[in-house]
Amino acid sequence: MSYTPRERMVYGAMQLLRARGATGTGVRDVVAYAKAPRGSFQHYFPGGKDQLVSEAVLWAADFAAERVRSYRRSARNPTPSGLFAHMARQWKQDFTERGYARGCPIMAAAADLVGTDSPVTAELRSGIGRWEATVADELSAMDVPPRRAKRLATLMISTLEGAIMSARLHGDVGPLTTVVAELGPLLDS
Repeated sequence: MSYTPRERMVYGAMQLLRARGATGTGVRDVVAYAKAPRGSFQHYFPGGKDQLVSEAVLWAADFAAERVRSYRRSARNPTPSGLFAHMARQWKQDFTERGYARGCPIMAAAADLVGTDSPVTAELRSGIGRWEATVADELSAMDVPPRRAKRLATLMISTLEGAIMSARLHGDVGPLTTVVAELGPLLDS
């Protein structure tokens, strides 16, 4: 599949956000990462870096939501704990194969921008909302009552994000293994 220079820039921004956050991700770096024509950034992103980061955050949220949806389609007997293990497995694999330099682009951008007047903050809220809604929908499809499904979605994503950061800090997937083992029984109760 061949991506346009614009798509490569959004993807590149998402990858750079994972390692550098929003303030550490420069437009020139994104253009170089995407191997895009030098003058194309302003053409594709007239809203500048804020537009690019917003689109990268939403792309990451949609990617995470699709990963969540993929669990029930592939699981023989889907359970809430199985869904959470599925969510953590991706990160364990990424860290094992690529090291611990990159985390979640949504949280990396949020750490930089929440509490500022950045227009990206609205997209961050939208992105995390999309992800949480997908988790809640999948839990509801597993017969978890809707109100509890919403609360568990928040718990699952918050726990996962904390474990991702802890794994990065320790350079070890142990925190992800621990949260899956300890949260699993609660999720299935």
